[in-house]
Amino acid sequence: MKFETRAIHDGEEPNLKEGGTGDVVTPIHLASTFARNKIDNPPHGYEYSRSGNPTRDALEKRLASLENARYGICFSSGLSACANIILSLLKSGDHMIAFDDLYGGTRRLFTHVFNENYNIDVSYVDARDIENVENAVKDNTRLIWLETPTNPLLKICDIKAISGIAKSKGIPVVVDNTFMTPYFQLPLELGAEIVIHSTTKYLNGHSDSVGGAVLVNDDKLHEKIRFHQNAAGGILSPFDSYMILRGTKTLALRMEKHQENALAIAKHLETHYKVGKVIYPGLPSHPQYETASKQMSGFGGMVSFELKTDLEKSRNFVESLRLFTLAESLGCVESLVELPALMTHSSIPEEDRKKIGIKDSLIRISVGLENIQDLLEDLDSALKEI
Repeated sequence: MKFETRAIHDGEEPNLKEGGTGDVVTPIHLASTFARNKIDNPPHGYEYSRSGNPTRDALEKRLASLENARYGICFSSGLSACANIILSLLKSGDHMIAFDDLYGGTRRLFTHVFNENYNIDVSYVDARDIENVENAVKDNTRLIWLETPTNPLLKICDIKAISGIAKSKGIPVVVDNTFMTPYFQLPLELGAEIVIHSTTKYLNGHSDSVGGAVLVNDDKLHEKIRFHQNAAGGILSPFDSYMILRGTKTLALRMEKHQENALAIAKHLETHYKVGKVIYPGLPSHPQYETASKQMSGFGGMVSFELKTDLEKSRNFVESLRLFTLAESLGCVESLVELPALMTHSSIPEEDRKKIGIKDSLIRISVGLENIQDLLEDLDSALKEI
């Protein structure tokens, strides 16, 4: 079946067998524990909701289907999913390579939790240049972590090429696919071993659920991560599972509109004299436009741009917007705006931010589904204020 069909049906097949209720929508199973007639024979395999829950299982099945994966494993947040991958695959003294431009929370987790507390060494490299990744490999390198496009600079790396290098050295590759979603990009088919999502963003799409997901094909990787999901307990709740199941049903439609609006805004901002630089993978001016066109079937709804001004006036700009909500997060039906230097990436030292390329005047917008003329007018109005 095609993507749009799987996004509606997979994981929610009505049970029409004798005793089944025929629910078209998977119920929210709130039970924390499940009864059994015999000690060694739990009905339907369910014992305790941390170990398995019917609503969460339905979502895991659907997300696996959308990513063309064999297994889906859902967590209480995107960062919980990140932490469980590290707990499952690395130990003290191991080394990992990560894209230098990562979501600030991911970098904080790697640096201030796993590096400082557990002695896991992390090398941050500009993965746009494949040689930087190859040269960073050490004898104890056990993982390569990529975002593509990155957050917030929308840098793009060649997943297939990096995965080829990693595979030859026996190193798993993780790709954070939150920005593109499986509708526009399928990292497992490009050679990655693990895909991760903040389901809070596009998969749910409505700013009313927090969650994370890991998708894999390999049996051993699945067993390790599934074990830590149960052992560490960072599970996704039944209610959040239901919300994300509902959100995925409109994912294809939403991603098309996100992209349509984002491209129109990117083209508009490129012509504005107060904007110094526009970063959007769908613009031919993007440095990795060819790579994006090769490994992605669309360009998404995220746009970043630099204003020709300082930090204070950049603050004035985002605070002057009325339709774009000033808030962290992304990937929802409403348009959001943020100032990375003071918000999502403020935990990264200023020196490191500037080294990566995150300037004080960098603005990141998550383009929503509103009327495009309303969005353009809001941007123009705020630009007049600086």
